[in-house]
Amino acid sequence: MTKASNDNWWRGGVIYQIYPRSFADSNGDGIGDLDGITAKLDYVAALGADGIWLSPFFKSPMKDFGYDVSDYCDVDPMFGTVADFRKLVDRAHALGLKVMIDQVLSHSSDQHPWFVESRSSLTNPKADWYVWADAKSDGTPPNNWLSIFGGSAWQWDTRRCQYYMHNFLTSQPDLNFHSPEVQNALLDTVKFWLDLGVDGYRLDTANFYFHDAQLRSNPARGRPDGEDPAVNAVNPYGWQWHQHDKSQPENLAFLRRLRALLDQYPNTTMVGEIGDDDGLARVAEYTSGGDKLHMAYCFDLLGTAHSAAHFRGFVQRFEEVAPGGWPCWALSNHDVVRVASRWGQGTQAAHPELLRLGAALQMSLRGSPCIYQGDELGLPEADIAFEDLQDPYGITMWPEFKGRDGCRTAHPWSKDSADLGFSSAAKPVAPWLPVIEPHRALAVDVQERDAGSLLNFYHGLLRWRKNQPALVSGTLTVLPAHPQVLAFVRAFEGQQVLCVFNFSDTAVQWEIPATYAASTVLAGSGLADAPRAGNTLQLAPWGGAYYQLG
Repeated sequence: MTKASNDNWWRGGVIYQIYPRSFADSNGDGIGDLDGITAKLDYVAALGADGIWLSPFFKSPMKDFGYDVSDYCDVDPMFGTVADFRKLVDRAHALGLKVMIDQVLSHSSDQHPWFVESRSSLTNPKADWYVWADAKSDGTPPNNWLSIFGGSAWQWDTRRCQYYMHNFLTSQPDLNFHSPEVQNALLDTVKFWLDLGVDGYRLDTANFYFHDAQLRSNPARGRPDGEDPAVNAVNPYGWQWHQHDKSQPENLAFLRRLRALLDQYPNTTMVGEIGDDDGLARVAEYTSGGDKLHMAYCFDLLGTAHSAAHFRGFVQRFEEVAPGGWPCWALSNHDVVRVASRWGQGTQAAHPELLRLGAALQMSLRGSPCIYQGDELGLPEADIAFEDLQDPYGITMWPEFKGRDGCRTAHPWSKDSADLGFSSAAKPVAPWLPVIEPHRALAVDVQERDAGSLLNFYHGLLRWRKNQPALVSGTLTVLPAHPQVLAFVRAFEGQQVLCVFNFSDTAVQWEIPATYAASTVLAGSGLADAPRAGNTLQLAPWGGAYYQLG
């Protein structure tokens, strides 16, 4: 089959992630919606993004806020209608923005008609559409697999007198990808939205599709002694090596089927979320060969570590294991503590210059940057009281892990509005999560008026980057290690850019290698100038610099 043309807009394109419940409310019910997003797309376009990624808006009972889908081909009424989605796509395209949507294929809601039928008997036409297994002779689950949200990954069902598998909530049963009928049905849902004009997909848990058909137990790992950004420290899920419940070799063939479908539509793309014991290796595997995912991301930038050594380690390793792969780099998303708090000290948010440096690094790495709504404002994590929690993950793991609500509060548009300008209705109600008072001073209208704000830094950085082909499309060569400084060279079609970042709170002198001595300042990024004496740069705390080489 002939492939459609692809202009590769996604290779180096900047993606802006929108969490629909929390971006903008058009009808005053306290929940963000599609019309609210449409009304704010000018803001995203002005920021300099190339596309948006929308977290799920499909019909759902909202036990996991849209990641439990009950109809893959309809919009949940709280967000609007399919017609509203068409209007959003049309407006985005008019502004030059691509539209990517979240596709949750590994599991559905237990209220999806497929599961209702599957659980009804052992012999119905969809009996094998989900992962069912008999109990052991003592009545316990078939193996030791765990749910990310706590407890066993197996739930007893009295209709079939069998267990069904759920990697997440018990209300999110896992689909059985070993069934060709399941694969075909899911591909049909992907095609539905492609036919409506979407430009691509973010694939939720893209390495979770297949399970070991023999249902072998995972080997023990023991309690981890280091940070795993993908699994909180008090979650026993991290005590296993996940050899059999995910990341199975059969996944590759299904990803090829997905890619073949998208290749029939011009200028489309996919980015996969990878949660794995070795995320970078899986990203490399899933983006190699040009026949699977276009892009993928793991959790290496989503932890608390932000030293030069940490960044150099994962950049170097990615270049080694995935020289032909294309990553997607985010500093935050809807599942993790906001970067301003992760990189801060105790209860204090990260230093403003560190947030600028982090943004500059993100926009300089080989790959496609993804900005989570509010990153550009420097929003800290919200402190949500237990009685206000909505996230079932946080409710289960409280108090040591407070869940994901802290990064999902309403986007602050207006400092002086009671609801931070979240609703445009005449009589809005309180947002679905509490208004966060410390976010008032960081609201969009405040930062737009302040030439030195983080928001305006992002504006300038993204505009400047579009004119640096080496940063958008180039190769990356990491320079020798330094305890405080991360440095690398990006190169593309004659342009070479030296990128230097001081990830420490003390000033440092850094020598430009003799190989790159012929260099001039590449101005316009928004980073403060770094004084230079000969080949020696004087980098301020959390300071950085760009140089044109040659």
